[in-house]
Amino acid sequence: MISEYQEKLEEVRSVFSGDRFATENGMVIDEIGDHYAKCSVELNDIHRNAMGGVMGGVSFTLADFAFAVASNWQHMGTVSLSCDIPHIGVAKGNKLIAETAMVKNGRSACCYHVSVTDDLGNIVADVKVVGFHKA
Repeated sequence: MISEYQEKLEEVRSVFSGDRFATENGMVIDEIGDHYAKCSVELNDIHRNAMGGVMGGVSFTLADFAFAVASNWQHMGTVSLSCDIPHIGVAKGNKLIAETAMVKNGRSACCYHVSVTDDLGNIVADVKVVGFHKA
């Protein structure tokens, strides 16, 4: 049986194809749920720094994209107000995965937790995002 969220996944992907910086850098929406999203990116040479590691901006962009999807796919109008992204590990796999869920939703602000891992299960970043409901 296909869940109600899976039925909307292609529509949500179409809407967020407008997030061109994320999508043109290979980021995709894998799953959606109630104030939840899981997004990923296959790593290649464009995601690497001069030392051969994954750029911190890749983790940040993926986390920001996952937050945007989770906080907006049901009702558009939330933007990030503040983001804390400690990079606490190194990506060793071939893919980064950002999984985000809402912690608190208020009248004008919200808080989400985003976990960024690689496809081997290594934690890369542990992110807190505070969002502002514009609409």
